[in-house]
Amino acid sequence: MSIEVEVEAVAEAFGRVLLGNDAALIAGYFTDDWVYVGPDGMVSKADLIEWISSGRLAHHTMDAVGPERTVVTRDAVLVTCRRTSTGAWKGEPYAADEWITDLWVRSGDSWRCAFSQKTPA
Repeated sequence: MSIEVEVEAVAEAFGRVLLGNDAALIAGYFTDDWVYVGPDGMVSKADLIEWISSGRLAHHTMDAVGPERTVVTRDAVLVTCRRTSTGAWKGEPYAADEWITDLWVRSGDSWRCAFSQKTPA
């Protein structure tokens, strides 16, 4: 199986877990030092997981808009895609259209996300 296929399978599973809003399962897809960078700055793994576990953040839908662009090395894969999503933040519904880049790194015999960045489309 190619690296692209391996990471695509893990990323698809992560997407399903994310929509389930199970903080413990979501945390398992990230490296310990994972960080998200967005328009408001950086968010740590601990903060994101706390937001999800407390219900402050909930994901409802996430759909790809167009093809992914993938850059592959032996132990890292960079995936960029435009996605639309819906959810709730502090009880208020949101809808987003964003360019998302995730850095997946080999972790033992699997892949984990080490970095994510979102830019409004």
